[in-house]
Amino acid sequence: MKGKKGLAAAMAATMVVCGMSWGLPSFAQESTAAPQATPGAAPNGQSQSKLDLAAAKAERKALIGENMDLTPAEGKKFWPLYDRYEAAMDQVDKRHAAEIRAYAKAYQNMTGADAKAKLDEVIAVQQARLNVQKQYIPKFRAAISEIKTTRFFQIDNKLHALIQCQIAQLVPLIGSAQPTAGATSGQ
Repeated sequence: MKGKKGLAAAMAATMVVCGMSWGLPSFAQESTAAPQATPGAAPNGQSQSKLDLAAAKAERKALIGENMDLTPAEGKKFWPLYDRYEAAMDQVDKRHAAEIRAYAKAYQNMTGADAKAKLDEVIAVQQARLNVQKQYIPKFRAAISEIKTTRFFQIDNKLHALIQCQIAQLVPLIGSAQPTAGATSGQ
């Protein structure tokens, strides 16, 4: 099994690639220089993102495999289930990325109604992730031991937390709060 430092480094690398591959906005100033063609590079950004995402998924799967200590018999049950779980989580991740892209376009000029809708969608995405986990926990328990099921969800949650931390660092706070009707300013 990988040591804590190896696991953290691998998770961090996966996190960065996943965040970039989801097509999340950078919120940073774009360079005005023309992009340089790289020999052997994918023909466009979308193709490169797909390649990056495939590489991140393969790295994530390898990382999980290295830390699960599965027997060959357990692996035969675990990996097909893992693939279905990841496919379900991909749908949640796509929804999350869409929510962030929409926020990126409007975060500086949101109305109170926009802010409410944004927060409601963030909570709905979090709930969707929990719903997928609740759906799959009994399936993993039927396929592998309780300890290994818990271990898998610990690894999955750690990876998710690292990705969320990276996203949180990229996403700016919503624009200045507007006073509500009846509120007075302190100055």
